[in-house]
Amino acid sequence: MSMMDWNGYRKQLASTIAEIAKSSPDVVKGYRMVGAARTSTGALDAKTRELVALAVAVTVRCDGCIATHVEAARKNGATADEITDALSVAITVNAGAALVYSARTLDAFHAAQAQSPG
Repeated sequence: MSMMDWNGYRKQLASTIAEIAKSSPDVVKGYRMVGAARTSTGALDAKTRELVALAVAVTVRCDGCIATHVEAARKNGATADEITDALSVAITVNAGAALVYSARTLDAFHAAQAQSPG
């Protein structure tokens, strides 16, 4: 059982983005240009780029990105194990970021305490 209807969500998202494109065609055109630039030949193959995109999608908490890039990753030959491996990197980096920002928070506390003790 899926948590949500990802295929239906992807279709609904495309429909709603088409609606946005009617009102703001340049914004959607610009977004598509950025996306097209991403798919140009580079050091990473298409599957690897999609695995990176999934790790980023999890990091920024974008369901639309997940729906879109899961399908693209699958079409580019990604396996469930490869996706899980990429997601484990996202989990690790996000945990590391939480640790770093926890240290920053404690540093801010100490700075505030030094400025006005008590």
